[in-house]
Amino acid sequence: MMRVITGIAKGIRLETMEGLDVRPTTDKVKEAIFSSIQFELYNSDVLDLFAGSGQLGIEALSRGAQSAVFIDNSKKSIELVKKNLEKTKLIKQAQIFQMNSYDFLKQTNKKFDFIFLDPPYNKGILTEILPLLSDKLNYNGKIICEYEQNLILPEKIVDLILKKNYKYGKINISIFCRYGEDE
Repeated sequence: MMRVITGIAKGIRLETMEGLDVRPTTDKVKEAIFSSIQFELYNSDVLDLFAGSGQLGIEALSRGAQSAVFIDNSKKSIELVKKNLEKTKLIKQAQIFQMNSYDFLKQTNKKFDFIFLDPPYNKGILTEILPLLSDKLNYNGKIICEYEQNLILPEKIVDLILKKNYKYGKINISIFCRYGEDE
């Protein structure tokens, strides 16, 4: 069962897809992510780049983000994101696009305070997409990556620098910001 942990949509169950390739973020990992950014979320603009069910962007909206953009290539994922946003009554704060993440980044001029990345594992997507995100971050923005345990990300990518790294069993969480910004 996947649910919204806290905020205005607290406790609402979110639907997820079934299958071997689907690995929703556990409550434990989601709570750790949002505990580290909880005081910065209010009125923020969020990008959920590999949205899946939309749970990371929805959690951010529930906790006070002002807007979220959800991107996923899969039609089923986009339908699920819409359903979950309607269920949580957060759809008015959302923009949803079924498209390739790379194409979205090339086309958008929008900047974000938080960018959530949880791409498919073991495909090299994270190391390809991170260098494209620096100019999509607002001042003091953060990129939060969820990825497989055997992937080692560099501490510096273009002008992004690794600020924090957490391990939760087989899952790694890393937070990047622009060099010279943040604490």
